[in-house]
Amino acid sequence: METIARRTQYQLRKAEERDHLLQGLLVALGNLDAVIALIRGAADTPIAKTQLTERFGLSEVQAEAILQMQLRRLTALEADKIHAEHEELQRRIADLQDILARRDRIEAIIEEELLQIKQLHAEPRRTEIVAAEGELLDIDLIANHQSAILLTKQGYIKRMPVSTFDAQGRATRGKAAARIKDDDMVDHFITCCDRDRILFFSDRGVVYSLSAYQIPVASRTARGVPIVQLLPLPKGEQITSIIPVSGFGDNEYLVMLTRKGNIKKTALAAFSNIRTNGLIAISLEEGDQLRWVRRACEEDSIIIGSRRGMAIHFRVDRAQLRPLGRATKGVKSMKLRGDDEAISMDILPQQLTTACLEAIAEEEEEETTVEEPIVEENQQGPWVLAITRCGYGKRIPITQFRLQNRAGMGLKAIKFRTSEDCLVGICVVNPEDELMLVTNRGIIIRQAVSAISLQSRMATGVRLQRLDGDDAIAP
Repeated sequence: METIARRTQYQLRKAEERDHLLQGLLVALGNLDAVIALIRGAADTPIAKTQLTERFGLSEVQAEAILQMQLRRLTALEADKIHAEHEELQRRIADLQDILARRDRIEAIIEEELLQIKQLHAEPRRTEIVAAEGELLDIDLIANHQSAILLTKQGYIKRMPVSTFDAQGRATRGKAAARIKDDDMVDHFITCCDRDRILFFSDRGVVYSLSAYQIPVASRTARGVPIVQLLPLPKGEQITSIIPVSGFGDNEYLVMLTRKGNIKKTALAAFSNIRTNGLIAISLEEGDQLRWVRRACEEDSIIIGSRRGMAIHFRVDRAQLRPLGRATKGVKSMKLRGDDEAISMDILPQQLTTACLEAIAEEEEEETTVEEPIVEENQQGPWVLAITRCGYGKRIPITQFRLQNRAGMGLKAIKFRTSEDCLVGICVVNPEDELMLVTNRGIIIRQAVSAISLQSRMATGVRLQRLDGDDAIAP
């Protein structure tokens, strides 16, 4: 900015000096006969210069220019050229003065000139910088421990060792995971390894990237650091999904679901190189927001839950969901009734999808009766875990969610105990998994999935966490 200001001041000075000379020439052209007579009657050049300055109010520079003016410039055509140049200089001077007076003009010039440089000189890098064999990199010095990453609604983020939280029994109160402000709440909570790459997806459909170890470690009761210190988030933009990635495989995809129910899948490799200021991950309709992002393979299937307790299960393959590029909108995922809305999404691996296909006939027979499906306590997992806002939850056999076509109504996933309750999360769990629930007030409880009751789709579940006052399970 200083360089452009100094350059503009120089150009302004030169333009004003030139216009000053032209103004003197215009005075001479306007008094041509008198000027010629004065010069012819003068004894020498200094006397002629003095008489011109005294009689016509000219400066010495203007008088010198008149004396050096060639006779051919006295023609009508040359006089018109002087007038035109004078008018153009007046406009130029006004523009230069406006640039010096307005900061936004200088910033616009910087942008324009940088774009010109990019168009003129930009070309792909031809040099590949690789680590020498046996050379230690920064990441080699990082221990690959398991960590938990917590992000609050107001944008405070921190990393904690998973060992901070010991396993507890079901229906206990849990431990505080962060010092949460009264008007703040936990928004995202994931577990990963310290060497993983963390992809942050915002409500505007932009993806940012950080290594897990770059997120500062904090104690269980610490608030954390503002995420704007780590990512270049514009004002008003919020992170809606966090995905840990240990490697960018060729057969992996990211499945994205928006608030209005649009869904799409994009190759994971498309996000292997993310600029510092982020990349567009999905194009959004006006008023829509990107809410959930999950990793999936072509042979997997997707289960999506709605706030009113419905769930739909369909394949990830091309027949239901073809791959799309980053700058695309997606397709409809689920038919939502009334004020219902999508609240969660999870991916079922290929083997679970196959198990669901084998149980289609049994599930269709079950749907034709009014009796509640029978669930055996020793039934092997994995299961679908459903969790409500009021702290209730249950495990449901995956075979009770038959595969459907995309954009259908889905099946009932849970029955609520009260009218105020709603579904806040639905995910696939394995027998050896442990569950970490977090409330809006930052209270976390860690418990074994196997301790949660196995029930049918039409059951209400059991209490997973005792909540205080107006606290609730965070989505």
